[in-house]
Amino acid sequence: MSLVTPERRPGEGVAVAQGGATATVLRAVGRPRKRAWGVLPMHSPRDMGTSRTLSVCRTDSSREETRMRRNRLTHAFAAVALALGGLGVATATVTATAPTAHADECYSWPRTLSSGASGADVTQLQIRVAGWVPRGQVMGIDGSFGAQTKAAVANFQKAYGLTVDGVAGPATFTKIYALQDPDCSPVHFTYAEASDNCGKGFTGTAANKENMKRALWRAEALRHQLGDHPLTVTSGFRDSACNASVGGASNSVHLTGGALDLVPGDSATSICSIAKQARYAGFGGIFGPGYPAHDDHAHVDIRTTIAWDADACAGW
Repeated sequence: MSLVTPERRPGEGVAVAQGGATATVLRAVGRPRKRAWGVLPMHSPRDMGTSRTLSVCRTDSSREETRMRRNRLTHAFAAVALALGGLGVATATVTATAPTAHADECYSWPRTLSSGASGADVTQLQIRVAGWVPRGQVMGIDGSFGAQTKAAVANFQKAYGLTVDGVAGPATFTKIYALQDPDCSPVHFTYAEASDNCGKGFTGTAANKENMKRALWRAEALRHQLGDHPLTVTSGFRDSACNASVGGASNSVHLTGGALDLVPGDSATSICSIAKQARYAGFGGIFGPGYPAHDDHAHVDIRTTIAWDADACAGW
């Protein structure tokens, strides 16, 4: 897996519309009321515009006969409706539309994915489970569902209480949809906070935004691994001017959009706990306390090689 370079501009996933199913509905006639006397409307076959009423005494046998007649009529109407439907004649229908997935505006998976699968849908899956690879690994986002992707899917499933089989099916995708906003960012982070860019906002390319997305999904995994305590992004994408003004390295991953500087959002976590747990969240670059100028934040990025340094953290 390599960082998406500005020359390579993959598009966002194409939404797959979810269609609705239709079912012809016939209104069945209910059982007649159980009372001894009643008034039934009677229509003249010669003049359907007029009607008259007839008082009748409903004995048990007459009620049963009425019920049988109505059942026969219901069945006859059903047969006629089916015949008309087959001839293309319009009949009364009710459309049952499947509920729209939470993040259909971003991407929907059209099939179950398992070992051996390949394609753009595998790539989109890998981006979202990249933070669940085993410790010390960086997800190879290559569109090929291999052993690493299976392990990441299984870890994701275990973390969210799903059946653990390493196969990405409806339950796994439903959970991903719940974690995903319509713009493809994870639900607990935004592109805006990851691209403050010295107050200028995002000034990068589509490739930079794609790298931000990949970094943010790993941050989402990291957040969940830390007990769903909030994390705050203090710096993400930077253009060259912003990067120079804050003293960033000339080859900083921040310039690509693939790096985040994180601090705790509450008192339950610390900078060192963020840095240490990031080793289990698919980040290639991790720098924290003990690394020069990183005592007040944890830097994480999506480089493909391992470069970790937070020696001041106990148990590092």
